[in-house]
Amino acid sequence: MFCCYNQTFCQGVPAVPARRLSPKIVVSVVFVAAMFLNILDTTIINVALPTISAQFGVAPTETGTIVVGYLLSLAMVIPASGWLGDRLGTKRVFLFALAVFTLASALSGLAQNLPQLVAFRILQGVGGGMLAPVGMAMLFRVFALHERMRAMRVLILPTAVAPALGPVLGGLLVDTLSWRWVFYVNVPIGIAAFVFGLLLLTEYREPTAGRFDLAGFLLSGSGFALLMYALTEGASQGWTSPVILATGLSGLVLLAVMVVVELRVPEPMLDLRLFADRMFRTINVMTLISTAAFLGVLFVFPLMYQDGIGASALDTGLNTFPEAVGVMLGTQVASRIYTRFGPRRHIAIALVNTAASMALLATIGPDSPRWVAMLIMFYLGVSISNQFNPGQTAAFATLPAHKTGGASTLFNSGRQAGAAIGVAVLGSVLAAVGTPAHAAGGTPDLTAYHVAFLVAAALSLAAAGYALLIRDKDAASTMTAAAQTAAEPVAA
Repeated sequence: MFCCYNQTFCQGVPAVPARRLSPKIVVSVVFVAAMFLNILDTTIINVALPTISAQFGVAPTETGTIVVGYLLSLAMVIPASGWLGDRLGTKRVFLFALAVFTLASALSGLAQNLPQLVAFRILQGVGGGMLAPVGMAMLFRVFALHERMRAMRVLILPTAVAPALGPVLGGLLVDTLSWRWVFYVNVPIGIAAFVFGLLLLTEYREPTAGRFDLAGFLLSGSGFALLMYALTEGASQGWTSPVILATGLSGLVLLAVMVVVELRVPEPMLDLRLFADRMFRTINVMTLISTAAFLGVLFVFPLMYQDGIGASALDTGLNTFPEAVGVMLGTQVASRIYTRFGPRRHIAIALVNTAASMALLATIGPDSPRWVAMLIMFYLGVSISNQFNPGQTAAFATLPAHKTGGASTLFNSGRQAGAAIGVAVLGSVLAAVGTPAHAAGGTPDLTAYHVAFLVAAALSLAAAGYALLIRDKDAASTMTAAAQTAAEPVAA
């Protein structure tokens, strides 16, 4: 309410309520901040692992538990996040997850030994696992169907920038301050986003949310976690390792049982019946394959420069960062292409270009100018942004609004699985071909990395072929009024 200093003049003037920010702005701000921290945390830690190993006096291989512990807790929490948001309220669950993530970040920076750090990282994964599904549900509820391409401009920023920024920022923090600052950097941003959301977010509960599906939670969480462990560790430990075989097969069995159980439960934790929707099913399969290719490349590219060529973490990050710039620029034109041509051709052509950029990475040698690698990574960013944006927009086009929470959970579970598959497949390629250590003064052998890039390109082409199954008519509601009319004859 405004203040009036002339009380005589203001007599009889009705009170004017303070203007609140648009819910679209509020949700976009807290979502971008939270997702940026969540995704950044998965890449920034990698450059700090050697320093952590030295300070705690443990073998470098033992520090892998810092990453694996986070991923496993993430995998266990994601399946329940959609139900929790629907039942308890998206604002409450999102802010709780953000608070847990921020607190765990501070505790991780204060850790005095490896077991403490692993425990705090597991706690961090509990918060991080709920942020993406609940945040996406909030985002899609405040944006109408035809506005979601604009929303994707917001969504793509943390998804694209954070993985590329992680190595750069991590290298700077470790070199100039301490490895502890790769965790401390989350705290001020997390607190600011929490206070902003606490004051301005609107609560939403889904009246149709049923009872908690304990069997579905236990089967999906444990099965997904075991399978994720096998996929992320298989390349390094060996796929015939008893531990990898046991966890991988156990995870598959539990997930198979989960499918049977969830299809029989009236109110399942994971609503697998949503895959009966043609558009949602097609986009999810395509996204899983393309995510495997893209994040697999983001895993291999830094390894090639650091382990193969012998570049520093900072130089590697600077070579990777143009990918994020390409994504940011690509999102500015994606909505115009989408509304004119529809998702089918848009996504298929984008994935063909993505495959071409990955194949070009296989031409990089130890003597290649830096600008060549940066230009190819920029091309990759522009190409993949024109797949992610239309895909995430079209995926929810034909689903009812009250299914958004459950659909977001399934979509994010598939994307997380795609990331693990990409690392597993390309990591196995590196192990099978062999990556000789960089020899000072010698010519490094980059064959394994080049083969991995070509495998990623093949995956992108496979995703492009699957994208041709998309029907533009199904996504007409996400396009502008003019484009909806045009989509009818195109689909026919």
